[in-house]
Amino acid sequence: MAGTRNLTQAEAEERARLLDVTGYDITLDLTDGTGGPGEGTFRSTTTITFTCAEPGATTFIEVAADRVRSATLNGAEVDTSGWSGEKGLTLPGLAATNTLVVDADFPYSTSGQGLHRSVDPVDKEVYLYSQFETADAQRAYACFDQPDLKSVYTWHTIVPAHWKVISNSPVASEEPADVEGAKVVHFAESAKMSTYVTAVCAGPYHEVRETHDGIDLGIFVRATMKQYLDADDIFLVTKQGFDFFHEKFGVRYPLPKYDQVFVTEFNAGAMENFGCVVHGEEYYIFRSAVTDFEYEQRANTILHEMAHMWFGDLVTMRWWDDLWLNESFAEWASHWCNTEATRFTDAWTTFQSLRKNWGYRQDQLSSTHPVYCEITDVEAVEVNFDGITYAKGASVIKQLVAYVGQEAFVNGLRAYFTAHAWGNATFDDLLSALEEASGRQLRDFAAQWLETSQVNTLRPRVEIADDGTYSSVVIEQTAPAEHPTLRTHRLAIGLYDLDGDRLVRRERLELDVAGAETLVPQLSGVRAADVLLLNDDDLTYAKLRLDERSMATVVRHIAGFDSSLARGLSWAAAWDMVRDAELAGRDYVRLVAAGLPAETDINLVTMTLRQAQLALGSYVQPEWEPVGRKLLADTAKGAMLAAEPGSGFQLTWARAFASAAREEADLAVLRGWLDGTDVPEGLKIDTELRWSLLCALVANGAAGESEIEAELDRDRTASGEREAATARALIPTEAGKAEVWRQLTATEQLPNWLQRSLLIGFQHPAQRALTKPYVPKFFEVVADIWATRDSEPAQEFLVYGYPSNQVSEDTVAATDAWLATDGHPAPLRRLVAEGKDGVVRALAARAKDATAA
Repeated sequence: MAGTRNLTQAEAEERARLLDVTGYDITLDLTDGTGGPGEGTFRSTTTITFTCAEPGATTFIEVAADRVRSATLNGAEVDTSGWSGEKGLTLPGLAATNTLVVDADFPYSTSGQGLHRSVDPVDKEVYLYSQFETADAQRAYACFDQPDLKSVYTWHTIVPAHWKVISNSPVASEEPADVEGAKVVHFAESAKMSTYVTAVCAGPYHEVRETHDGIDLGIFVRATMKQYLDADDIFLVTKQGFDFFHEKFGVRYPLPKYDQVFVTEFNAGAMENFGCVVHGEEYYIFRSAVTDFEYEQRANTILHEMAHMWFGDLVTMRWWDDLWLNESFAEWASHWCNTEATRFTDAWTTFQSLRKNWGYRQDQLSSTHPVYCEITDVEAVEVNFDGITYAKGASVIKQLVAYVGQEAFVNGLRAYFTAHAWGNATFDDLLSALEEASGRQLRDFAAQWLETSQVNTLRPRVEIADDGTYSSVVIEQTAPAEHPTLRTHRLAIGLYDLDGDRLVRRERLELDVAGAETLVPQLSGVRAADVLLLNDDDLTYAKLRLDERSMATVVRHIAGFDSSLARGLSWAAAWDMVRDAELAGRDYVRLVAAGLPAETDINLVTMTLRQAQLALGSYVQPEWEPVGRKLLADTAKGAMLAAEPGSGFQLTWARAFASAAREEADLAVLRGWLDGTDVPEGLKIDTELRWSLLCALVANGAAGESEIEAELDRDRTASGEREAATARALIPTEAGKAEVWRQLTATEQLPNWLQRSLLIGFQHPAQRALTKPYVPKFFEVVADIWATRDSEPAQEFLVYGYPSNQVSEDTVAATDAWLATDGHPAPLRRLVAEGKDGVVRALAARAKDATAA
């Protein structure tokens, strides 16, 4: 891939001071010159009109092309001898009004950045999608690639005649191209937007359309996936989202159409291109039976990207230091809408168990950073698409809503959207609107939550009198020594009493907690509850602990809470204690085995099972791990057999059984299911579950290449190829691992889907001895990988390739030795250090687990 310019904030500010970009006219030739789909490179001709506040000044434009055919500025040739993708093209002697024409050949991408090209293995058709965030629009057309130089765009695409093309605005007209078998698709001029949310998708996509409230809605999938498209459900959530956001935001969605394109080989879940949202097909088009966990995640993603139409696309951050606000707001708004407007009324429980857990984990790494932080250049922001930017930021938004009240918050949002529509704004602009709407001063609140790092822990200190009433309740707040901020928390305390096996909330008290200790005088003399739950309803962002009386009750009766959110908070408290080496990992696994089969929230079951698997892989002593695996496998099998046939719970527990299976008898059960033997009633052994079962067998040496090839023969699709690559990477032989490592570290960059599949399969908890020799090999190659790969694949290699399964002091020492060497870019050093953090935490947890032996 061509290099891209690492734009600095200072350069962006200066360029924004000079320029006002009035329009782009872009022609992409996506054919091979004979009417067929192009390959290798595509021709992009861009005409940009812009004004300059200081005639005579010099600026630059990003052009991450293979070659520049020609460039003219105001009719005069531009010297391209100094051009490169990393430097851009220098534009000297600007006039007050300028017209720039750049004709260049750009490379198709296989990394998911720029204009990505893939071939469907079923019908051999070519599909394209664009992905331009953070600054990859320059990989498809010459542009001033920064968020505050908004403009309008008119697209023209030359494509094979049977293709469809989707962009931000509707198609204006089509006509035959000069070459037989091709056509030219002209789009209407777009609304004003930033480069990173422009979009072009092209190929023989299957299309479904509906109209809702005056908005033309479209859904696109690859032709070979149309049989799996459940358009009715996607449209339903989309319509519910528009109705909800129109009512709450007070500003209508401003474009005439809203397309959602489901594409293969996408690096993220989705991208909020204005009016042309792109979703990862492998996450959200279901080829096999799934549970409500997957359906809720899809609904949340649909609503997250829709919220961006207002917060990000209509009103856009000025620079990437406010990226957190874009993502945090969309993250908060999607769960808000899911809870109030769709069937997923417990979406805040999912937020607490899934998304906030991501934030807590990220915030406790050595690389922790404030929610708001200075972003000096584009490379710095690319590693900040993390749990702090999304989940912690959304938690702060949720806390802010609790602090000012929802009505005032919504009124402030409406004023913000109205004042800054089509422009760029900052968090300070939003705070001003919220202060005006609420009458509360928010600068101090914002500073302590957004400009500091790490997470507080809240603990109740409870004293109970002889008559069974509280004589004293104090909330203790602590912070890590290196990040000592004690924050103001708006939270609720729930008092829960046992009624048979049920835990019923008797009282809810909302208050502000500040400083090291907060006395709760309202509870003095109140009958002590069986469970005193801090942060009831999950208003604030903090780790929680239970007092001794409450903990004893929860261990025996965690399923007794009527509220899934209360159960989620209790599960989270136990998980945090494991991660903080306060609770032995084996005791957590035993708690899961005892309490989780009665859980009725599919999201809590799914997330808690994942955590139990992580505990077994990292947080328990290796000698106890087989005992724990067998306990979890037996628990999962029993819960699966007890579940309603055909239900999501049956499927979830079946997946857990497959993941936990290690003993020969359990592996034989999995083999039987693949062969159609002794399959539990209602459990559909369909395509995706078959691959999961086969991967479990391969990882444990109970299946191999012949079985993988046979399964691929059943599923010769893009998804099947991904699954087969992962399965092959799981083959537990020295030769197999050596070949996977060779592919991963070869000079030529792998397609993003193949690298990801190989990385997922390369390391496995059952294969630690086999992959131990690759600890030093990782540190030998990681710098070269970072220097030679596109940013997304490079980060993925760092995250999945780091030897996290090798929990030992040797891994820590090898990491420290690498970190001690000079010359590594800061984002690279950060990701390597994060890998080490996980190992250090696991070592501490294992030491705690040893005390429970």
